[in-house]
Amino acid sequence: MAWTVMRVLGDRNAGPYLTGVVVSGFGTSAMWLVSGIWVKDLTGSNGLAALCALALWAPTLIGPVLGTLADRTRRRPLLIGTNLVLAALLPVLFTVDGQGRLWILFAVLLVYGTAGVIEDAAETALLAGAIDERLLGDLNGLRMTANEGMKLVAPLAGAGLYAAYGGARVALLDAVTFVLAAGMYALLRVRETPPVRTSAESLRTRTAEGVRHLRQNPRLRVLVLAGGTTMLFGGINGATVYAVAEGLGRSPTYVGVLYVAQGAGSVGVGLVFGTLLRRLGERRFAACGIALTAVAVALRAVPLDPVALASSAAVGAGLPCVLIATYTVVQRETPADLLGRTSATVNTLLYAPNAVGLALGAGLVELVDYRVLLPALGLIRLVTLSPLLRTAPAPVVD
Repeated sequence: MAWTVMRVLGDRNAGPYLTGVVVSGFGTSAMWLVSGIWVKDLTGSNGLAALCALALWAPTLIGPVLGTLADRTRRRPLLIGTNLVLAALLPVLFTVDGQGRLWILFAVLLVYGTAGVIEDAAETALLAGAIDERLLGDLNGLRMTANEGMKLVAPLAGAGLYAAYGGARVALLDAVTFVLAAGMYALLRVRETPPVRTSAESLRTRTAEGVRHLRQNPRLRVLVLAGGTTMLFGGINGATVYAVAEGLGRSPTYVGVLYVAQGAGSVGVGLVFGTLLRRLGERRFAACGIALTAVAVALRAVPLDPVALASSAAVGAGLPCVLIATYTVVQRETPADLLGRTSATVNTLLYAPNAVGLALGAGLVELVDYRVLLPALGLIRLVTLSPLLRTAPAPVVD
């Protein structure tokens, strides 16, 4: 395992890329938290504060369309340019000094989220050609570890900076991280052939090609279905977290401790994701992650602090498995000219159900005791394992 990790980090492209992920992830995680606090302080409204997260996530719903941009130009210049545009845009938030200018913050967050969708698609497509195919699973695992690691430290740093200097200073910090990330992308050494542009094709046609590729590849289709289902249940589970804290006799702030435990679980096993993926195969790897998550979710109903913390850590370890397996197969089995729009479509199909799950869970937790809801949710998750454990059919070839 250690040898594999060192091999990934020693790759001439993986090192700069992961550095960029860490740097930009720090700024993004800090800004994500601070934007809601900023709006809450200016308006006193919980609803408006929640709209910050909506503005960041809303562009995911049009991911298949945005992903076509990553297939219409070279990916490395697109990543560099997108980061620099965000770096130039964020200082505009220095003008937000009251409720009357909050629209500027929401507009910036919407652009921020849109750029994030484009970047995710471009990164997935670029890495498929820049990294040894045998190391893609390891790299995707390390990327997940880097992102989760930043979620452990960046929000606290951002909150401290906000308390001392205000939201605009956090935006400035985020802008600096985007400049540094652009510099890391500039260090990537990869040859990209300019995409062939066919003016006769409409945007709708180009977008549909990514969807068609997913539909015609059974290996991808079953993983995306499993991932979307997992994220749907993950959203329902996430909506119960305050009820879990209450059941433990804790204040709502204890939720932060549970999230830290979940992030620690993802970080702790991130280094072995690639090794497990190779040994088990994509489907069994995803199935093991779902099974671990199902058991952990059911155990969260036990009103004991050690069990709750261990369950949160297990969710953090199991939940990313199906996501990493899916993205790795997408990178391996998608033609380069379709990879941007296909990965963006996958992103939408994986993460849109999470938002639906959060809304559904918010209603269910008011109607059903969480000590009943969570074991039932864990049992239903185990039922969804069946498609992953069947023999994988061969992809359809046109």
